Amino acid sequence: MRILFLSYWGLNDGLTTSTVFPHLRLLQERADVTAIRLVTIERGPDAQAELTFQPGFAADKITFEPLRSRPGRNVILNKIEDFTRFPQELIRQAEAFKPDFILARGAPAGALAYLVWQKTRLPFYVESFEPHADYMLESGVWRRYDPRYLFQRYWEKRQKQLALGLMPVAENYRRQLITEGVPAGRIVTVPCSVDAQAFAFDAASHTRVRQQLGFAGSDTVGIYVGKFGSIYYDAEAFDVFKAAADHFGAGFRLIILTPDPIADVQRKLAAVGLQPGQVFITKAPHGEVPGYLSAADFAFATIKPAPCRLYCSAIKIGEYWASGLPVLVPPGVGDDSAIIEAESGGAVFDLDRPGSVAAALARLDAIMQVPDYRARIHELALRHRSLSRAREAYAALLPAENVATV
Repeated sequence: MRILFLSYWGLNDGLTTSTVFPHLRLLQERADVTAIRLVTIERGPDAQAELTFQPGFAADKITFEPLRSRPGRNVILNKIEDFTRFPQELIRQAEAFKPDFILARGAPAGALAYLVWQKTRLPFYVESFEPHADYMLESGVWRRYDPRYLFQRYWEKRQKQLALGLMPVAENYRRQLITEGVPAGRIVTVPCSVDAQAFAFDAASHTRVRQQLGFAGSDTVGIYVGKFGSIYYDAEAFDVFKAAADHFGAGFRLIILTPDPIADVQRKLAAVGLQPGQVFITKAPHGEVPGYLSAADFAFATIKPAPCRLYCSAIKIGEYWASGLPVLVPPGVGDDSAIIEAESGGAVFDLDRPGSVAAALARLDAIMQVPDYRARIHELALRHRSLSRAREAYAALLPAENVATV
């Protein structure tokens, strides 16, 4: 079996490291997979940079070839041009590599796979399949008549009709797809997987990182990983951070791991009255994130609620759980908000309900008073975010005999 694995993110993007690489390792372990071509989409500085594929993969099985976006153009025109040029480049790669199918990571990558299918009839599967167009619309990033929204929505419809298999990240979306007429046999839910062992709590890291940051062992430390704005709360997130500081008092400390400009984050912290000494901000490589999580006591997942958010799976929540951190999260975030409420994996707050944040913080505080709470919450990652879910989906949807009949 020869697989062209298409990621919509760049090689050095944290999402590639956290979600694509683990799946590549699963695929290379299969005896019936003889070759994999990883294709990433490079934008910004990496679009012109020399890229080196991360070691640790079987060089005789996995090769790498990026698609490079052209720099210095209007973002809308650039994206449209990508979706006219990239399919042709993928067709050329397919002619040289001769894959049995494309395995696309995410609905935007699935759109490119569909456009290749349109010209070549090369079969394709889409993992991490979500209603991306509606995400962007409901988050206010795209408008209803934005060409990006209109095209992506149509391409998602075609993926539902033509993909040999879809792997949504939430059981909520699997059920929705079935109601839309997608055959249940073509759908397997695969939440964003995490390496629970790699992110497990480490007592030595807990002490070391706190000492490096100047945090006391008795401090209550919250952590946030990710961006602000778009599908995430922006100013509202900082209000929640301040509420946590008020609840936990003088011993509250905050770690923020973000690619956003540090000066912007500092300005927003100052606006809500959080002092520089209370907060550490950095952009951390993915490999350093587990250490920072071990130093924390709980985590924030300030994802902006929207109707289609029920269909998402935030990788950060799985990583938080793997470290044993209870999570403060809004309602309606994938399957996770319901799991958090049912299995005490944190606390749910609703900014539309007065007093909700305070009540959620009190619940979170109670969870952290229970001995060995981290070990219990770590089990949530094992149950709900294990890589075995992806392995089972590949076994169900990608067997060689399916390819032979295409």
